[in-house]
Amino acid sequence: MTVMQTTTAAPTEQSDREPADICSAPPRRHPRPEGQDRYTISEVVAVTGLTAHTLRWYERIGLMSHIDRSHTGQRRYTNRDLDWLDFVTKLRLTGMPVADMVRYAELVREGETTYPERRELLEQTRRDVLGRIAELHDTLSVLDRKISFYEKGGA
Repeated sequence: MTVMQTTTAAPTEQSDREPADICSAPPRRHPRPEGQDRYTISEVVAVTGLTAHTLRWYERIGLMSHIDRSHTGQRRYTNRDLDWLDFVTKLRLTGMPVADMVRYAELVREGETTYPERRELLEQTRRDVLGRIAELHDTLSVLDRKISFYEKGGA
């Protein structure tokens, strides 16, 4: 499971809203450097593989914090938003319910006092993932036995 840590980002419009919650794994390379990181929704679609509909839905349900807008009303995402979307994608892969992901996002916005609740949500998800891994290992064993049976001509 990915471990989260909170850091303070360089002063930007977005970092004034809340502390950054980033993956402890080495940060992925961003298409643009900080300060020049204003992506349209179509650029984010191309980078993340998510659909524009999904990005709008994430914002609507509170999974994404407020996304800045251009003077014409177009969404403008930052590298920090890309990092958050990468983490949310990882949470989706764990099978974490959307309601729990939204709760986690709310806790992040509430600040450092919510660390224990965030940790518990992630620990529960980790337990669920380990259980699914065990089930998959059992399933893999069954497949291996069947493959071996057929390799031996059914003997």
